Amino acid sequence: MRTYHAITIAAVILIGLGIKLFFFAAPTAEANIYAVPKGNVLKTQIDRVDTKNLPVQKMHDMTFIFSDGE
Repeated sequence: MRTYHAITIAAVILIGLGIKLFFFAAPTAEANIYAVPKGNVLKTQIDRVDTKNLPVQKMHDMTFIFSDGE
């Protein structure tokens, strides 16, 4: 008798979850096709960055400096 109760409870829970997923499903994501400007995207990205006026960062790279003591 206890196994029938356990099976009934499991079936009710599964049916309840199925009904919940059916009626309260998450909305489907949709892409916004108007977010990208029409035309050449690569040219748009190149035109936005003027490489002649970018600041230059000075580096003191000592990656391959070895000491003479060893």
